[in-house]
Amino acid sequence: MKMSEHWDDTTDVLVVGSGAGAMTAACRAHDQGADVLVVEKTDQYGGTSATSGGVVWLPATPTIAEAGGEDSRESALSYLRSVVDDPELDDHLRTYVEKTTELITYLHLHTRVRLRPLPQYPDMYPERPDSMGGYRAHEPQPLDGKLLGDDLYRMRSQHIQTKLFGLISWTVDESTVLLTRDKGWLPVALRIVMRYLLDLPGRMKSTRDRYLTIGNGLMGSLRLTLRDKNVPLWLDAPMAELIREDGRVVGAVIERGGQRLRVRADRGVILGAGGFEHNESMRKQYLPNPTESAWSAGSPGNTGDAIRAAQALGAATRMMDEAWWGPILKLPGEESARMMFAEKNLPGGILVSRAGKRFVNESSSYTRVTKRIIEGHREGLESIPCFLIFDSQYRKRYQCGPMLPGSFQPDWALPDAVKQWMAKADSVAELATSIGVDAGRLETTLAEFNREAAQGKDPVFERGEALYDKLYGDYTHQPNPCLEPISQPPFYAVKVYPGDLGTKGGLRSDTRARVLDDSGEPIPGLYAIGNSARSLMGSTYPASGAPLGAGMIFGMIAADHCCAD
Repeated sequence: MKMSEHWDDTTDVLVVGSGAGAMTAACRAHDQGADVLVVEKTDQYGGTSATSGGVVWLPATPTIAEAGGEDSRESALSYLRSVVDDPELDDHLRTYVEKTTELITYLHLHTRVRLRPLPQYPDMYPERPDSMGGYRAHEPQPLDGKLLGDDLYRMRSQHIQTKLFGLISWTVDESTVLLTRDKGWLPVALRIVMRYLLDLPGRMKSTRDRYLTIGNGLMGSLRLTLRDKNVPLWLDAPMAELIREDGRVVGAVIERGGQRLRVRADRGVILGAGGFEHNESMRKQYLPNPTESAWSAGSPGNTGDAIRAAQALGAATRMMDEAWWGPILKLPGEESARMMFAEKNLPGGILVSRAGKRFVNESSSYTRVTKRIIEGHREGLESIPCFLIFDSQYRKRYQCGPMLPGSFQPDWALPDAVKQWMAKADSVAELATSIGVDAGRLETTLAEFNREAAQGKDPVFERGEALYDKLYGDYTHQPNPCLEPISQPPFYAVKVYPGDLGTKGGLRSDTRARVLDDSGEPIPGLYAIGNSARSLMGSTYPASGAPLGAGMIFGMIAADHCCAD
């Protein structure tokens, strides 16, 4: 970087944020010959990308064919068009699909990232035309964290629920086997525990697992790539405001080391700083109420700074009432909410409102379940919070939030905070009374559910019939991996809230990732990607990995455009 008479620092491209989209943009801009600076608000890099499952949705790539799958751009675009509910986004969807091969080729040739398709990971709307039962979602290959040195401990750690015992890294396949108690789960558990314990130098230094998978694997690989390319990353460096001269964004004010630094960006500023999920006032202004930042599993630094800075320059926003929804469990004392990825799908549990009624197919995608929780509450069903009800058989076999399967961690061994968090009773009526649910109605709901579940059927909500329902079901349980009567005392209940992985409303941008003003014109020099931009997936969640895929693809596009501008 160069010094300037009127600026504290000068670079070509300033990237705000350090998630997957932001780091991809930084790598790409560097390779286009630009001088690049990445600034991160918090003292840890990686954002929600680092804490996530790390899956990247990339349809119609050569890696799919190499793995034995078959896909096409036409099929992928047809699927997206059948799901996404906003015609304005059609060009964005086409761009996404057209750029997947370019992104994965770039990553494999010019970065440390290596992605492989997941053959058993289906799209979230299996009933829609051209959906696929696997291959489109890609997982980053594991990374040896020792390569990062001290940068390992500057990366935001995996979310507690994406690690075995809240400590040990696992791949997508390993986590699915363990969470659903699939065939061979015990050898898998022993293997990854031994992998962790036998890293003796690592255990002597920290409990942090140095075998990096999923989100940490992805972000660790991108961080190594930034180092390879000598791209500087400033931590503890929030952006305070954007600077515009003669109608063009030419830089930003960055707070660092107690100073306000004016950083010039000759080619452009790329905003990839996440959404506003941890900004309480913005949540209450834009999202469906009731809502709380405590219900989010997103990065704590995501408070909408980039969005508000662009709004101050006249940038337009879209979809501010939407999020990457998911039902969550919230435990006292934990920084982040826990997303219910598997718990709601497994046999022997149902969701009920305060009225004691079922209101949703619990095994459908987490967005569909959460939207129904919100809609139900609006309809007077008192579904915020709702309750996951399960019995002793479920408790014995499966993990629920912080509770390991009862066969490993019986109730007496649970921490006091967890015992107080859950409700437990010897009868359905007692359980209902303890959680404030209509006892008679809950008993009727369970009787009706149990009668059909014993036959593997759910005529009301068709649970377990769709391919996606079965992803986190128990395949050892037949005839339906998602259904079993809830009849064995004691009975349990935990509160479930409509949470999120991050907000998806943000700055309106075009297919080149340029931020648009209220009249639809680009603001020169300003780009937005990831959750700082309005999601190109509309109000839907077509597939796991769609947020990371969109962020990385449009990060690449933003870098290409601002370096060519």
